[in-house]
Amino acid sequence: MLIAVDAAGGENAPREIVKGAIKAAQEYEVDIALVGDKAVLHVLAGREIKKLNLQIFEATEIIAPNEHPMRAVKSKPNSSIVIGTNLVRDGVASAFVSAGNTGAVVCAGLLNLGKIKGIERPALGSFLNITPATPILLIDAGANAECRPSHLVQFAHLGSTYVKHLLDIDSPRVRLLSTGEEESKGNRLTRESYNLLKKSQLNFVGSIEGQDISNRTADVIVTDGFTGNIVLKTIEGMGDNFINMLRQVGHVFSTAYHLQGRSLLHDLGLGSWVKRVDYREYGGAYLVGINGNIIVAHGRSQAKAINNAISLAKQTVERDICRIIREGNNEQTD
Repeated sequence: MLIAVDAAGGENAPREIVKGAIKAAQEYEVDIALVGDKAVLHVLAGREIKKLNLQIFEATEIIAPNEHPMRAVKSKPNSSIVIGTNLVRDGVASAFVSAGNTGAVVCAGLLNLGKIKGIERPALGSFLNITPATPILLIDAGANAECRPSHLVQFAHLGSTYVKHLLDIDSPRVRLLSTGEEESKGNRLTRESYNLLKKSQLNFVGSIEGQDISNRTADVIVTDGFTGNIVLKTIEGMGDNFINMLRQVGHVFSTAYHLQGRSLLHDLGLGSWVKRVDYREYGGAYLVGINGNIIVAHGRSQAKAINNAISLAKQTVERDICRIIREGNNEQTD
């Protein structure tokens, strides 16, 4: 299994990306292909290149975070995002991980890999690791700002298939994000989507409000990409604030009681909570519905997040998620 990693995308590229990729290669025994400035990557990876059999693919262009996604993908064929996606298209890599411009990664996936037959729009499925048990999949987490009810129903099908085969949940509980649990609540999109989801063959168990996301009453939460992205970033922001607060409190206590920060969190029983609210723990979002495995990592990803994003890519490839979705969707459309 070869996993291509965008070493030029993200706020902390290339140093943190390379560190995370090296750690993943050691930990998960996967082959890694770094995509970026060849000379820089040779210096950063150093002796690990031969030791871990790392491959390096030259990318002479970078798509910046503020660039228009579609225009950038078309005008920069030698960018790390386009080259990484093409490695999947050409069968060289089993998956591609990028912390670069999310819109550009989605566009490159659409243009170079194409949608699975019958899929109207691909969606980003992101795990929310905020519960003690199995994490919840939020879909769409940012690929589609404007949606129709039929899109949300398809997202629910894609998310349900993904969770079922990745997490071994026989009948994932699907909920629709809304402003109330009643069928009549929400805007036109949620009300019409609710009616369609009721008629679907999914294990649809009703709507869910924002404050109940962490109550473990759903395995898949479906919404449009605009709302989903706001939810995701709100949770990430709250997690960052929580972790920073613990660090400040921990500094005071560690000074007073001569304990290291990690030891203190463990003694207070807060270590697992830190993991649950830390976006770095779940790595990235899977672009569901295209002909290939693409993981979109957070733009601020450091080594730990990249390591976990590669782990998610590995699991997705091992479980053959793309093929399962393709075959399942072909049966529905035939």
